[in-house]
Amino acid sequence: MSSPATLNRPWSCDTFLVAADRAAAGATLLAKNSDRPAGECQPLRFHPARTGGGTLELAYRSIPDAEATYAHLGASPYWCWGHELGLNERGVAIGNEALFTRPLAEAITRARAGTPDEPGILGMELLRLGLERGGTADEALEVMIALLEQYGQWGSGVGGRAPEGGAYDNSFMVADATGGWVLETAGRHWAARKISSGTWSISNQPTLRRHTDRMSEGLPDLAVRSGWHPKGPDFDFARAVTDPMTPLQASQPRLQRSRQLLADAGAVDERRAMGVLRDHYEGSFLDGPFFSAALPDLLTICMHEHPAGFTWGNTASSTVCVLPGADRLARMWWAAGTPCTGVYVPLWVEAQAVPAPLAAAGSHAGQVQPPEVAERDHFDPQSYWWRFLQLLEATKGGQLAWDFAARQPVVRAAFDALEQRWLAEVPAVEEEAIAARTSDPARCASILGRFTESCVAEATGVLEKLLVDFTGSLDDVDARWSTAEVAALS
Repeated sequence: MSSPATLNRPWSCDTFLVAADRAAAGATLLAKNSDRPAGECQPLRFHPARTGGGTLELAYRSIPDAEATYAHLGASPYWCWGHELGLNERGVAIGNEALFTRPLAEAITRARAGTPDEPGILGMELLRLGLERGGTADEALEVMIALLEQYGQWGSGVGGRAPEGGAYDNSFMVADATGGWVLETAGRHWAARKISSGTWSISNQPTLRRHTDRMSEGLPDLAVRSGWHPKGPDFDFARAVTDPMTPLQASQPRLQRSRQLLADAGAVDERRAMGVLRDHYEGSFLDGPFFSAALPDLLTICMHEHPAGFTWGNTASSTVCVLPGADRLARMWWAAGTPCTGVYVPLWVEAQAVPAPLAAAGSHAGQVQPPEVAERDHFDPQSYWWRFLQLLEATKGGQLAWDFAARQPVVRAAFDALEQRWLAEVPAVEEEAIAARTSDPARCASILGRFTESCVAEATGVLEKLLVDFTGSLDDVDARWSTAEVAALS
């Protein structure tokens, strides 16, 4: 596997929004693949509402907490307080992307010269703060903009790296039942566009050009003074802030592939959204990777680490959030690890919990650590996330993935059958839970929680059978996953 010295910048993740008018069920969809270093565990956790204010200790800053927050589900790198993706009790969902901008490049230059900028709030932290404080997509947007302008975002978003090697600016997709916002940032500056119809995809480059609905004060003048943009009435946000020294070949093909798949889909349902997140350019003029998706020739929407280190690790978790409005239940379909070898299980904030294996990291379960000194997490058979990384490696059959092309269809056939059945069962489960929501919230939570637990148990049973089929007895394969072997993935 790649050594830390050869790892490239965090230039993958893909997020898209499908507004209600394009969604098959008439409910907004927000979908995201979170791509992170291979071996960086990303559990999914339930975070209850808080009251009383106080102080929040973030990676680099202490900030006042809100007097009241919203309960939410969030998937986070094991060391991080913030989230890569999440859904709150009011039906607000958010995903983020790394951006490489001119202000970021200048901040890195200053840091390398010994005069670093004041640390700020990481993009993953801004995402969680938006979920905790925003009862609508509009409110979450206002929260995130205010915090960005006050504190900035300079800091490392990569465990084990200093900001000079791990910092990035961020774009966000912020969604609710009415649609949502694209928020793209460059240092403390930003632009936003309202998405009320159709679809919108983001990747690791600014996508907002001349049509923005809102923008930070003074940005066009700054861009002209700095030589980022010619003077004139047609200000192009992406042209102004994109770092010209960061190549877009890592993001542009994935961005356009996501847009193509959504444009060709007609009405987009949950299953179709999952298919986009599993894509490796199959059926395109590229016809997928030359050898196998797990030994990629280029960066794909469903991301896999390449031994040469040119890709940004693996997809660490994936979600499709369904946001139907106040009289219904918002739900999250979540898959641990690469979605092409994973299975999406349904979850609801109203369940007030997630099954314990989903929330478990490995050796660093429950610990939040500063990014520069974050220690590697290691395999734990009680962690659902680690089990799915184990399945990915077993499906590959080795670093060069000789067995992936034969084994991955076997994995998909087994998990597709589960997903299709759960998709058919969810409406009845939700109707029962909705009937109890007002008069008996505890029963509502129990109905939803029991269903998720049954799905997780089924998924785990299928996973363990696949591991045995591919590698031998489960005890033997667990024994082979020594600390040294797992560390090679990190």
